[in-house]
Amino acid sequence: METLSINSLMIANRGEIASRIIRTCRKMGIRSIAVYSDADRELPYVAEADLALGLGEPAPSASYLNQDKLFALAKAHGVDAIHPGYGFLSENAGFAKRCAEEGICFVGPNPQAIQAMGSKSSAKALMEEHGVPTIPGYRGEDQSLDRLTTEALQIGFPLLLKASAGGGGKGMRIVDEESKLSDAIAAAKREANNAFGDDELIIEKYIAKGRHIEFQIFGDKLGNAIHVLERECTIQRRYQKVVEESPSPIMSEELRAEMGASAVAAAKALNYDNAGTVEFIYDDLTGDYYFLEVNTRLQVEHPVTEEITGLDLVELQIQVAQALPLGIAQDDVVGNGYAVEVRLYAEDASNDFMPVSGTIQRFELPEVAGLRVESAIEAGSTISVYYDPMIAKLIVHDVNRASALRKMRYVLQQMRCLGMTTNQDFLVHLFQQDDFLAGQYDTHYIAEKINLSDISASSNADQALASIAACLYAWQKRQAKRSVLAGIPSGWRNNFYQHQIEKYTVGEEEMLLGYRYDKGRFNFLIGEEVYAVKLMRTTENGLSYEVNGVLRTVEVFEQEGAYTVHHASFGSIQLSKQDRLPRKHLEEEQGGYISPMPSQVIQLLVEEGEAVVKGQGLIVLSSMKMENTIYAEEAGTVAEIYVSAQQNIAAGFTLLKIE
Repeated sequence: METLSINSLMIANRGEIASRIIRTCRKMGIRSIAVYSDADRELPYVAEADLALGLGEPAPSASYLNQDKLFALAKAHGVDAIHPGYGFLSENAGFAKRCAEEGICFVGPNPQAIQAMGSKSSAKALMEEHGVPTIPGYRGEDQSLDRLTTEALQIGFPLLLKASAGGGGKGMRIVDEESKLSDAIAAAKREANNAFGDDELIIEKYIAKGRHIEFQIFGDKLGNAIHVLERECTIQRRYQKVVEESPSPIMSEELRAEMGASAVAAAKALNYDNAGTVEFIYDDLTGDYYFLEVNTRLQVEHPVTEEITGLDLVELQIQVAQALPLGIAQDDVVGNGYAVEVRLYAEDASNDFMPVSGTIQRFELPEVAGLRVESAIEAGSTISVYYDPMIAKLIVHDVNRASALRKMRYVLQQMRCLGMTTNQDFLVHLFQQDDFLAGQYDTHYIAEKINLSDISASSNADQALASIAACLYAWQKRQAKRSVLAGIPSGWRNNFYQHQIEKYTVGEEEMLLGYRYDKGRFNFLIGEEVYAVKLMRTTENGLSYEVNGVLRTVEVFEQEGAYTVHHASFGSIQLSKQDRLPRKHLEEEQGGYISPMPSQVIQLLVEEGEAVVKGQGLIVLSSMKMENTIYAEEAGTVAEIYVSAQQNIAAGFTLLKIE
């Protein structure tokens, strides 16, 4: 086969994966060309590329998914190859085929392999033909409710409904009893159609105690195929991965050899010729494993494999895309040490991991040996409602699992990501759990073992320390502005024994602080507790203070009377300063339903004047590629609807009112 020469490569993607690909292009001497929507113009990857081209409005359909626009830019700027990253067009067989038609090299597998894996049902049939273990279930053209119901009853409960064309948890439902089946089928079909334009479902036996283990595969255009070891991706929320590690805690050499052989068989069944991942579900109760799917692209978690093998998977992708041999054999693949990756998301873990949007005001990580950061943002970057809410991937490599997890916990505790809600405290909490540290978990671990209400809950002592820090920070700012009567001590009173009073709220809790300042020291009174405090020094980003003989240095971020105080011992605590004189609180409008996050309205399920029952679906919202339905909390009549389909709305926006 004739080899190609890639000198100029376009990355048809955004954020951290674009930065990652640009880095390898620079290493290989290839000109990198980034693309960006209006919402992404200020993100770091745009400046990192050798050339960056605007795509216009931020909606994915008008920017990163707009093939005509991408190819017009590629032709205008002499692009030799396109790397799709992950997501967007990365598993679109039509896009890969069009690259060939346009004379542009697609850095990914051949269109036929993508096409074969684009349908979970056809993928399962192909794997069965080649001896790869598959889960018992139904796949077929007859998608009528009657046929799906009949097949589901034969398989038995619990069962899993999955969008045949999908991934990432969209179009997926677990059904544990017959009475919920028809509603679940309708919801899964609607979500699948919205996400993929295809509502075909497959039904599978549901593995009650499963582990998600995937094997990195690689093939070239000369017929060679290998696996590059496994990754454990069992810790998930909303069917999406949160933690990835390698090697898997349960993997033996015998099991690795068996599963690896199945992964290579899957690759050869597809004539696979680039990077991919064969995903398996491992049944903890029986020790059996079953094929789930092949992701025909580079995975988000590929750095875990790179860290333990020393390979540059993006470089290998570009190499085999040029029709060069893979250059490594199965025996050359050797794991070294242990690697773990976590995904830092803009989301509220205490609110069922609902995504949030906003601006990152401060983003700093400690200098730790073995830490690798793949980041989509920097301080001042905005997390948009249009795209996935991932902020960064943090990867730690060390000699063994225990040391890698310990180091990751330290990184998470010391990291400062301030200005908006993230899952940082959740990740810290996770890395403190004994069963997780012991590798004893399954795909339900977060749902069954983690109490999300505990994550953002801080102790009274920590809240006191944070409120003192916020008070000192505000006090120092006032001092810096004082020009009149500067010689009079701050907080001066005719009656020395009278305290200055400040009030903060932490969640639903109120913190009432009394303090006096005298001769360089503070005396704080919070409830019955007395705190002897000395302010040591302040900076623009925080302060050092001594409380009852213990010195701490904290980060403080203030915005319009709201404070975020961060310290490794208690994480980030958010406080709001209250007016000294009480304000009248507005009552929440009875019957009002508000958007829990920035969203787009996908579908209105009711009309004004319609009677609804408790639990009935009202509105379907989509935010950051995930669909959520708002349900009626009680029976009533829809009085008013304040939104329309396809409308973009902010968090807290009133959707409708039920009387």
